Parts: sequence; C-alpha cells; structure tokens
Amino acid sequence: MTAPFTFELIAQDEQTGARAGVLHTPHGAIETPVFMPVGTQATVKTLDQEDLVEAQAQIILGNAYHLYLRPGHELIDRAGGLHAFMNWQRPILTDSGGFQVFSLGDLNTISEEGVRFQSHLDGSYHLFSPEKVMEIEHGLGADIIMVFDECTPYPCEREYAQRSMEMTLRWAERCQVRHQQLSEERSHRPPQALFGIVQGSIYPDLRQQCARALVDMDLPGYAIGGLAVGEPREEMIDVIRSTTPHLPAHKPRYLMGVGLPHDLIEAVGYGVDMFDCVVPTRNARNGTAFTRSGRLRLKNAQHAEDGAPIEEGCGCKTCMHYSRAYVRHLFQTGEFLGLHLATFHNIFFFQQLMREARQAIIEGHFAQWQRDFLAGYRDK
Repeated sequence: MTAPFTFELIAQDEQTGARAGVLHTPHGAIETPVFMPVGTQATVKTLDQEDLVEAQAQIILGNAYHLYLRPGHELIDRAGGLHAFMNWQRPILTDSGGFQVFSLGDLNTISEEGVRFQSHLDGSYHLFSPEKVMEIEHGLGADIIMVFDECTPYPCEREYAQRSMEMTLRWAERCQVRHQQLSEERSHRPPQALFGIVQGSIYPDLRQQCARALVDMDLPGYAIGGLAVGEPREEMIDVIRSTTPHLPAHKPRYLMGVGLPHDLIEAVGYGVDMFDCVVPTRNARNGTAFTRSGRLRLKNAQHAEDGAPIEEGCGCKTCMHYSRAYVRHLFQTGEFLGLHLATFHNIFFFQQLMREARQAIIEGHFAQWQRDFLAGYRDK
C-alpha cells in the first residue's frame, strides 16, 4: 500500500527555530533539513542517477515548464511518470514553471486566466493556467507538486506586489480544485502532495497575509517563493525570518531557489526544512567548488601544482581520488570529466552540510554549530 504524506518533527533547537524532521512520501522518507539538486530537464547536469545516489541526494527537482516543452508531459505520463522515465526511485518535486514563464519577460502576457507565452525553443504560443499546470504536473507524476504562482521581479512596487499576491492566492485555489479532481481521476497512480507558495515580494505584511490564506487551504506543505531575484541579502533574510512563524509547525517549509551555503544555514535557523537551487551545479560547471571556508575557484593558476583535494576531510569520490591540480587541468583542457567531478563534489558537499545541520539539531547544539560554520565561511 502506498505510504501517505506525513511530516514528523524529530527535534527542534531550543535557541533557534531549526528543526529536524522526516517527510514521508510514496517513494521514500526524506530526512530534513534537505537540499534538493535541480534536475530541470529530468537530469542533474553532468551526473547520472547512480551518481546522485552515491552523493546521497534524497530528492531531486524537475521543472514543469521545460518538461512540458520537451519531451512533453503526456509522453512522460505514458512512460509511467518521471520516476520510470528517468529511472529514479527516490522522491521528486516538480516546480510549476512559474518562475521560468515569468522570466520570459516580453514573451509573456499575464491575466487572471493565466500566462500566455512564447516558447524559448521555437516561438510557439502556449497558455499556462492553474488548471493546465496541474494537468502537466500530474502527468509528470512527482511526489510533491507546486501551485502555479506569479513570481514578482525586484524591485517591485507595493501595489503591484499586492495585486500579484492576491492573484497567486486565487490561482492556488484553482490549483487545489483541479488537483483534487485529477487525484480522483488518476487514483491508479501514486498520490501527490500539492504545496502552496507564499508570495508578496519584500513586504512582510503581504507575505504574512498570503501565508495565512494558504494555511487556511490546509495544504500538505508550504514554500516561500519569489526570493533571490535581485533583492539585497538583508531583505531576503528578513522575509524568511518574518514569514516562517506564520507557517504551520507540523508541515514542511520549503525555501525556493536560495542556495548559497551561508544562506541555507541561516535559513535552517529560522525553521526552513527544504531547499533547492542551481548554485552547486552551475558554479561547478564554471569551475567553482564549495568548501567550508567558501568558494574555491579551481581554474586559478595557484592550483596548477596543488596536490591537495578540493577539501581536506571530504568523503566524496572527487576529494578521495583527485587533486585540485588534476581537476584544474581538466577544466583547462575542456574535458567533460572536470565538470562531472566538480559537480559531484558540490552536490555531496551540500548534502553533507544538511546532514551535519540535522545532526546538530538532534544533539541539541545547532546554535553553536551554526555560529562556528558561519564564522569559518568567508565567502559571503
């Protein structure tokens, strides 16, 4: 019998809002806090699924916009859903594609109905309505699916932010109705959990208003969206700090698209459970690795004869078997293996960071662990 969606709180730090939990899904349990590698087009760039398991990824993220355009959600549905299509048997979360659609700028038109946009691939016209997005996400078959929302830019006038937030709430209600209909129609498929997304730009009162309305919908989980879009870090942190207390303690909290290590650890302290971002993979492909002391730019000439691993004491295969000098050589010569080794290290590092944070919460010393990490992490 398929396991239901439940979230267990295992421990909470007494000095901060940090939590350790377990999110149960039809494809396995997820220990939180957790970082989700981004597999936009049903692949985490340069890694295969066995690599992800070895790097200890518990859940990965796919994107409804990109998978709708290629290869198409109906094709993936016929293949048995994303899990079968890409041979990944652990949990998957799919974003609604809202961020990508709104990033198209002049190529989209927003209305109450939804968003009309031109494909970035061939210029063809499409409509994403809340109902259409639910049909796409059900076809993809991820364990966790997101409502369709408008991601406002930065800067954003308060009046526009409020109108957008109110429309996002109406879209969320429409998503919930269609999700319930599809769940009944497709009862032969594993159940899916629909998460709401809190919007409101940088305005704390709008964020809180949005959070309260979403909580009234009694969804299985809640995300904070619309951040890391150009706002100052201080404003981003203030939104996280002021929003999380308005989200239910007994349900998972997900911070979308924020991914620098010091931001993750600070957000964990405010009670965030789930994260995703392209930061570790995109930086790796550009020759940058993450360590406990900050970013390491592998292409720099100072590493040409450096026999040390990317990070001493790291248990990933890159650090266990290869030197900085060798990985730098791979980047200098354009060898694909360099992208792979740097990406593997970064994904492993982010997973290890979340495991250590979780253990510190369980053992009751997260506040000190957080202070020590942030003091040693120079790249802020």
